[in-house]
Amino acid sequence: MNYGKFKFDTAQRAKESRRKASTSSIKEMKYRPKIGVGDFDTKTRQVAKFLGEGHKVKITIMFRGRELSHQELGLKILNRVAEQVNEIAKVEASPKVDGRNMIMVLAPDRRAQQAAQKARSDQARDGAAAEAASQAAADAEDQTQHRSQDQPQDLSQDQPEQPAGNGAASNGAAGAGNGAAAPSVETTTQES
Repeated sequence: MNYGKFKFDTAQRAKESRRKASTSSIKEMKYRPKIGVGDFDTKTRQVAKFLGEGHKVKITIMFRGRELSHQELGLKILNRVAEQVNEIAKVEASPKVDGRNMIMVLAPDRRAQQAAQKARSDQARDGAAAEAASQAAADAEDQTQHRSQDQPQDLSQDQPEQPAGNGAASNGAAGAGNGAAAPSVETTTQES
């Protein structure tokens, strides 16, 4: 084996190993203790997206002024975030206070993600089976309706005679049926 081929093979192996190595960066999402519901949901969706991409997420609660004396509010927020993403993540570093901030680190949990994916696919399969059963029932009902439409029926014997409108005399003219006389339209032509 010559030296050139050896160098080429080692370079190819190194390149392949770099390609297969996964690089996960740490993303950060900052919350405040007085965060609104809409902002909380939006930020938590972003956290779930980052975790789904395989990144670790550092959640930071920033306290200002007197908020620092109510750290239980920050802990509640961190617990809510962890609860909402527990299907796809695990808590890597539990909440701790660092100066004016409270920090927690979440890491993607592949086993939990696979279990959640399997549960969703099972649920979708069960939903598809239920939908197919309801579709089959609807098709059977349609077939029975088509059969009943194919048979001629004499409806004049089954239904009693209905009065026309609100006591208005039925003179064969088409009307609104509410007893009001329809305005007549006269057209005149002028000859010059």
